[in-house]
Amino acid sequence: MYKIRVILDTKEDVIRTILVEDNLNLEDLHLTIAKSFGFGGREMASFYRTDEEWNQGEEIPLFNMEEVGEGISMQKCVLNDTLPEENDKLIYVYDFLKMWTFYVDVIEVSSEKKEGLPQIILTVGEIPNEAPEKEFIAEKLDDGFGDEEDIDDEFGHFDDDFDYTEY
Repeated sequence: MYKIRVILDTKEDVIRTILVEDNLNLEDLHLTIAKSFGFGGREMASFYRTDEEWNQGEEIPLFNMEEVGEGISMQKCVLNDTLPEENDKLIYVYDFLKMWTFYVDVIEVSSEKKEGLPQIILTVGEIPNEAPEKEFIAEKLDDGFGDEEDIDDEFGHFDDDFDYTEY
């Protein structure tokens, strides 16, 4: 059995702690998380592998997106293989138009068996009416061309009032 804490990425605390079976696939975990936050589970979603600092890694999509072959999907990923240890983490994004983003953290792994899973055991906060806006900030990279002020304009000596139609 897994005890999983799911935290909505928002300013206010919105948390659900759920108990699930260890052999649950990620598609069923997706539906469990979506329903625990009041969503129907009918929108596109993905999990992303992450490290201890929540840096987003490999995508695990709802459906196999490969044209040919054995691509990864939520249905093929089982919880005890994907998140084998306590403190393993995933990022979960629900509804790509609204970008509801959640942090999924395994807080306990137990060999105990329990009936009636999945089960919500803790609910903190209410989900806002609208998804929090995401701010995508990229680092400013040096492109090797310098700043605009550094550009040597070889035609700068021409006057802007020059009448090109005279020729």
